[in-house]
Amino acid sequence: MSNSLENFSKPAQSGDTYVLAPLPYADSALEPVISAHTLSFHYGKHHKAYVDNLNKLVAGTPFAGQSLEQIIAETSGKADKAGIFNNAAQIWNHMFYWHSLSPNGGGEPPSVLKQKIEAAFGSVDNCKQELANAAVTQFGSGWAWLAQDGDKLVITKTTNADSPLTGNLRPLLTVDVWEHAYYLDYQNRRPDYVKAVLDKLINWEFAAANLVG
Repeated sequence: MSNSLENFSKPAQSGDTYVLAPLPYADSALEPVISAHTLSFHYGKHHKAYVDNLNKLVAGTPFAGQSLEQIIAETSGKADKAGIFNNAAQIWNHMFYWHSLSPNGGGEPPSVLKQKIEAAFGSVDNCKQELANAAVTQFGSGWAWLAQDGDKLVITKTTNADSPLTGNLRPLLTVDVWEHAYYLDYQNRRPDYVKAVLDKLINWEFAAANLVG
């Protein structure tokens, strides 16, 4: 499949049942920044649990078979649908996170993305620093995002399962700062995990593919 945001509006499904989409690389492909041990738990336990939970929650409801983006849009901010929202959004967020990383990541962004980054932040290094700051200062569980707001790029952070999708922003890439994303490898050293991801794994090509306009 092509490497862009549109892949995630239609999750892997078998009829009305959501299935755990495969990782875009082997469990060990992100080592030494993220170990195969961490990835096996993060993907095989946490991500899978969201898929299993969503299937249970939407079975026999009008949400069954809808795209994740449809479910997120229709359940966001509704207290009585919080369980459905949280699990659907976490499936989407994790799928997006896996593609925001690459064994050959880091380095320089493609020129079209680099130009927008420089226009918004002054330099790629400034962008990385602001993204790292968002990731490190996110209190508790959540996500740091590079997103597109109309013609400009912005950095934002969200709590728990929230994402820029609920704020009319277009996500370009994300860094997961839930503890299960890094604790087995880095313990409480979230800044070290974030720096390593941004320096060595961040998938600028994926972000560039997500640009519009």
